[in-house]
Amino acid sequence: MSQANVTPIDASVQFNPQLNPVYRKRLFVHRVGIALSVAAMSLGLIFLVWILATLLFKGFGALSVAMFTQTTPAPGSEGGGLLNAIVGSLMLVGLATLISTPIGILSGIYLAEYGEENKIAHLTRFVTDIMLSAPSIVIGLFVYAIYVANVKHFSGYAGTMALALIAVPVVVRTTDNMLRLVPNSLLEAAFALGAPRWKVALLVRLRAVKAGVVTGVLLALARISGETAPLLFTALNNQFFSADMNRPLANLPVVIYQYAMSPYDNWRELAWGGALLVTFSVLALNILSRTLFSQKIPN
Repeated sequence: MSQANVTPIDASVQFNPQLNPVYRKRLFVHRVGIALSVAAMSLGLIFLVWILATLLFKGFGALSVAMFTQTTPAPGSEGGGLLNAIVGSLMLVGLATLISTPIGILSGIYLAEYGEENKIAHLTRFVTDIMLSAPSIVIGLFVYAIYVANVKHFSGYAGTMALALIAVPVVVRTTDNMLRLVPNSLLEAAFALGAPRWKVALLVRLRAVKAGVVTGVLLALARISGETAPLLFTALNNQFFSADMNRPLANLPVVIYQYAMSPYDNWRELAWGGALLVTFSVLALNILSRTLFSQKIPN
């Protein structure tokens, strides 16, 4: 009689999760974890919105025609702009992208095609991962030691070398990961038609993920656009307009760094305007990489 009374109760506990103490404990832990995650996300968003609101409020006030048509002002003088810094940044970032893109894409192809077959590829992937996490100031000091210290002067070429060293690992890793997403059936079909391996890699595998590779290039471009530390040891700065890459070259990150700590009001105002330009440029590159070049991997 007692067994008949106990069995229905045990069955109800077993088939009703709300009455199961193990389930209730796991549900409580799950809800606590979700609550902590939402709280952490909200805290991060609060500071992010705070930073962006401050940047927009002070940056938009600094935007003017003079900022795009005049060079950086001398200490204590009124007015001025960021023309030389904008042009210098475009030259540094553009040349670094032209150098890092082919090196990164070809290295990524090598890792994807031969990465499982020899030790050099494993070593290359290991060094790439290290460079991805290396502080940018270390790369700047490296270029300073091997180039600037030997030629005895700062230059745009040194800044380009530092930025290219930062961008190459991003392009390499992105290209390698994207190429590994191509299904083997597509490669086997190309090999079955008698295509050599190099042609399969370039005309089949790379073409299938070209949008993802372009996204990696844009992400690398966004990464180096706001780097300041390596440029302090390589390109430094130039108060005057100059397009000579063999001389110190003005650039937005260093100008922002120097002007933000200056005692002059117009310098600090230009620093806010330059920070807004860099932020919008990086934002535009990220949006472009995630929308315009989005592509699905073929099945």
